[in-house]
Amino acid sequence: MAAIRKPAGILVSGNRFKTIARALPQNLRPSALLDATTPQPVHRLDYATTGILLAGKTSSSICALNKLFEAKKIKKIYYAITIGEMEESGKTLSDIDDKEAHTEYIKEAAVTSERFGQLNLVRLIPKTGRRHQLRQHLSGIGNPILGDATYGNEPLILKGKGLYLHAFSLTFVHPFTQQKINIIDKFPKKFRKIFTKRQRSQF
Repeated sequence: MAAIRKPAGILVSGNRFKTIARALPQNLRPSALLDATTPQPVHRLDYATTGILLAGKTSSSICALNKLFEAKKIKKIYYAITIGEMEESGKTLSDIDDKEAHTEYIKEAAVTSERFGQLNLVRLIPKTGRRHQLRQHLSGIGNPILGDATYGNEPLILKGKGLYLHAFSLTFVHPFTQQKINIIDKFPKKFRKIFTKRQRSQF
């Protein structure tokens, strides 16, 4: 298996020529195991989201990782920069597409902004995996993600900077070695421009 750093502005898979799935065979070292196959992503990130993406390089690893995701045994942590004053922590349970959706959040830092009033660095722990769950839930509590052209407020859309949503870490037990795996991807440069190292002292 492999973990890659997904950039913003590219689909994980689909009918377009430029996708992560199409790029993997040219960018990953092939597996030497007997059930080696064409590498493929085992979960998805939105087009505009950056961060860690897992891929399988053998038939058995693809199957095993899919089962871990289905059983919710892979802990995912995201970070977002949100707009407006918000509680220090909380959770939202509002359904998405008539399906249960559960997100927990912790505000880790905040800075004042002349344009936006307040910007927050927020740790997000999705307990379910619905499409656009984090974006919809944060918008639903009045704190849309900075740069979200779909669920944000039109007058506050940040043009040209993209979505401030980052898949920060994945934690799981390796399905074959039983070793605990914790993969972390550093914040994108655009995050670090807003929140200084001192404000992110835990990192």
